[in-house]
Amino acid sequence: MNRSLPNLPRREFLRQACCAGVGTLGMFSAMAQLRLVGALASDASGVRSAASASSSDYKALVCLFLNGGNDGNSVLIPTDEADYGRYAKARGDLAIARKDLRSIAPRLYRDGRAYGLNPNLTEIADLFDQGKVAMVGNVGTLVRPTTMTDYTAGRALPLQLYSHLDQSIQWQSSIVDQPIFRTGWGGRMADLLQSMNQNDRLSMAITLGGSSYFQVGEQVAPYAVDQGGADLLNGFWGSGREGERYAATKRLLAAGHPNVIGSAFARATDSAVNASEFLWEALNKAAPLATSFTSDGTAQRLRMVARLIGMAPGLGLKRQIFFVNIGGYDVHAAQATAHASLLRELSRAMGAFYQATVELGVADKVTSFTASDFGRSYNPNGDGTDHAWGNIQWVMGGAVAGREIYGKMPSLEVGAPDDTGRGRWIPTTSVDEYNAVLARWFGVSEANLPTVLPNIGRFARSNLGFLAPS
Repeated sequence: MNRSLPNLPRREFLRQACCAGVGTLGMFSAMAQLRLVGALASDASGVRSAASASSSDYKALVCLFLNGGNDGNSVLIPTDEADYGRYAKARGDLAIARKDLRSIAPRLYRDGRAYGLNPNLTEIADLFDQGKVAMVGNVGTLVRPTTMTDYTAGRALPLQLYSHLDQSIQWQSSIVDQPIFRTGWGGRMADLLQSMNQNDRLSMAITLGGSSYFQVGEQVAPYAVDQGGADLLNGFWGSGREGERYAATKRLLAAGHPNVIGSAFARATDSAVNASEFLWEALNKAAPLATSFTSDGTAQRLRMVARLIGMAPGLGLKRQIFFVNIGGYDVHAAQATAHASLLRELSRAMGAFYQATVELGVADKVTSFTASDFGRSYNPNGDGTDHAWGNIQWVMGGAVAGREIYGKMPSLEVGAPDDTGRGRWIPTTSVDEYNAVLARWFGVSEANLPTVLPNIGRFARSNLGFLAPS
């Protein structure tokens, strides 16, 4: 982390100094939404001893965002002879051999089909069998419950339905019918629950691997770290000239500024720098994890999440919200090999992460869940797939009512009544319904649920049941 970058041009110096620890979205928020400024600042003292804070009421939500649109049709697959035959015909060269699928036995869900998981999801399948993972069928962005008649008429549909950026924002904001982004549903939760944390030197919302719309609140701002931890000011941390430059930069940030934008910019940057120092020192004091993680980026990001969770009691944190951005899922070509590799990496990382929560004694206090821009077409486009709509998601943790499929699976047949074309399924479970279960478990009251999820009242099922409310 202690990188030395001598003779930086002035513009590059300013860019690095201001982006350290804040991230692109944090910078945007500081400049365009001044209400976020100072969300990380605090007069709180340093690290608390582990004995001074109980973890009995601690909870963490971990959003794994599969950026680009994960192909759920290659995650949960019918295995009975008739339905597998239709699947194989529709999927062509992307069809996974029936003998290779990992059969699963849901506790209650019955729609006349048998199901198996992608063979690259070994750890996820094992945890499903143990009741620690639940699958949720055909989830997607919805303005309201939607039929094919609505779709054909263009009535009450999500804005820019197949657009990566728009659908990513809608998944993370849980507001699908407004063109202007303001806050994410995780940020709105953090605004409501931030008083539970006894130490505000570190934001409740931490993002790894990219910008997070999900965690932007009115008061709480997402704080960005990388898989190595706190991202200190590049080239300014250390002794000698580096120490002098670091001290000078801190004095510049603390100085008065003649206009509101400059002042906001300096305060946001200074608070991020202070949070970086605080986190860097805390991580250096933390005990190492015994759980082994592979060396890839996904695993190392989740390893860092586990380390931050392990530190939470000593930092006086009762609630934490993590966002882990995982790219590569926009697979329009060579999908058979590329997607298999992505799922293999994800499954190993999630399996290790769950074991780390067991090691830390918080497996039932940490819930991880997947999200993605949208699903992908059942019918391939050459050796890849195109943007679609409804998708498969899954939830993992000791508190999950697992070994079950929740919601309703799509028809899995091109040209069926829920197919808008080429196997783009109309969702039967809304993002709001999916998120409501997570929000309740995290501690959002029934009265405050519409604050977090403004459109939840449009849907009949506000509790799918895969987690018990807090």
